Amino acid sequence: MIDLQIRPARTDEAEAVLAFWKESAEGTSISDDVHGVTRLVERDPEALILAVADGLIVGSVIAGWDGWRASLYRLAVLPSHRRQGISTALLRAAEERFVALGGRRADAMVLERNETGRRLWTAAGYGREDHWRRWTKPLGA
Repeated sequence: MIDLQIRPARTDEAEAVLAFWKESAEGTSISDDVHGVTRLVERDPEALILAVADGLIVGSVIAGWDGWRASLYRLAVLPSHRRQGISTALLRAAEERFVALGGRRADAMVLERNETGRRLWTAAGYGREDHWRRWTKPLGA
């Protein structure tokens, strides 16, 4: 078992987080830039939770809380560190955060084509809700 630290991200880690996501996460987000990550951490310093081993980011999850919904994004684990309980530790930290803030249910964004992610979320006790669809609109230029 690796020596794992679960902790909030710091603003000075934005570039390292982006590099980690590029290697470990499925898909991309419109906010995948230094400004987006820095803004997230500045607005809610506890939202971006990292798993760190020997100074290396090996896992992440965004546990966003808006006072109404508990939303999970960017659950990812470095490919070389998968199947070691890292996603379980990250989800435990995110769920504990939500409960402490008054959250009643956590929602996860999962890419339809991400079979590995879908299996992980199912194993963690999350269920798909087919009656909902995500609607989006890019803002600004």
